[in-house]
Amino acid sequence: MAVTLPEVVEELLNEMAAAVRDSARIPDELLLSLKFMFGSSAIQALDLVDRESVTLISSASGRRVYQVLGSSGRTYTCLASCHYCSCPAFSFSVLRKGDSLLCKHLLAIYLSQVMRNCQQLSVSDKQLTALLLMEKTQEA
Repeated sequence: MAVTLPEVVEELLNEMAAAVRDSARIPDELLLSLKFMFGSSAIQALDLVDRESVTLISSASGRRVYQVLGSSGRTYTCLASCHYCSCPAFSFSVLRKGDSLLCKHLLAIYLSQVMRNCQQLSVSDKQLTALLLMEKTQEA
């Protein structure tokens, strides 16, 4: 079962992607809509995209994870397919309190896709597994 974003968020991201395709820029009214939906996280996510902090790591078998270098200097592993991030804000604001749809790292992933500003890294399945295990041991 695929996890999807609320329809209004999907529509906004699609409009932003179309604007980037057509004019290579996102109109102010779409940026204001983004800020309305996500508050200060929108600005922080755009900053992460501007700093090219988002990397898509893919393996030959088709597995894909994202890593986002946070503003604190820590790298967070994200799974866009199920809207998961390893950051504390995701655990607290998204999962526990339920007052946010996404953390700034996940939003940065979606925006980097829209803006075509995502770093890419191909690794072997073994390297990807090691990367994910390393992330897990750092959390413990």
